[in-house]
Amino acid sequence: MAKYRFIFLFSVLIMLVALTTYAAKDEATVEGVWNFDNGDAADTSGKGLNGNIVGDPEVVDGIVGKALLFDGVDDGVKLPDSVGINTLAQPNFYTDRTIAAYFNCTDVDITEQKQTIFEEGGRTRGLVLNVFDGQVYVAGWNRAEYQWQGAFPSAPVESGKWYHVALVIRDATNAVEPNKFEMWLNGELIASEDGGALFGHGDDIGIGHVNANAVFHDEDGAGTNIHYFGGIIDEVIVYNSAFDASDFAAYAAPVVSVEPQDKFTTTWASIKAQRTRQ
Repeated sequence: MAKYRFIFLFSVLIMLVALTTYAAKDEATVEGVWNFDNGDAADTSGKGLNGNIVGDPEVVDGIVGKALLFDGVDDGVKLPDSVGINTLAQPNFYTDRTIAAYFNCTDVDITEQKQTIFEEGGRTRGLVLNVFDGQVYVAGWNRAEYQWQGAFPSAPVESGKWYHVALVIRDATNAVEPNKFEMWLNGELIASEDGGALFGHGDDIGIGHVNANAVFHDEDGAGTNIHYFGGIIDEVIVYNSAFDASDFAAYAAPVVSVEPQDKFTTTWASIKAQRTRQ
């Protein structure tokens, strides 16, 4: 009897773990995927949020298929407003969010401007991924409703090197609470800070630059068409679910692999194709 009870309990535990893992990255919550594989800013998520390329970024080999090389001066991608990203109706705030991207910054030590990988929102509410003075930052804030002034964790990075960076809002409410805002880098949890849910925000969305207003760690960011990124950006994703370590491990595989470039690129391209078909 004890043996069967153990088997039953073990089976239940395995089921719970499986359910938890599934609930982390939920494909039903995908809101945008821009992989640049066709040399454009088409959204391959099925949501139709195709971007408008400005400037003249070069199509180059990325870490996962093709990517865009931005000049740091006037290259960027402008994304349309989306009910699932920044202008939702009901519910009136986002409790879970994952934004992630691969990047390879030409010069991480630039201090004349922030180098924006992705931004959404404005001065009151928003999210940002950016590079500045040898650090990659993720940022989130909601300075109305419940007065989350923001979290701005960062980690050191090097020029000419690939990274996978992500921010996560996890199971948040309309209150500032501990461990609701996370930074992940190359599959590792870097920081877990105070945070909260993100209410709807109408300012425009940008890749490779600030399209319309943001807030950086030093309160800079007001304006349009500013803070351009210099380097390569590949596969930007937005999900309204909170990824976990197993999810990020898969995305981090290319940047932490010690295998030859052609071998792991081929392997990862297969993984990516399977992911896109889901």
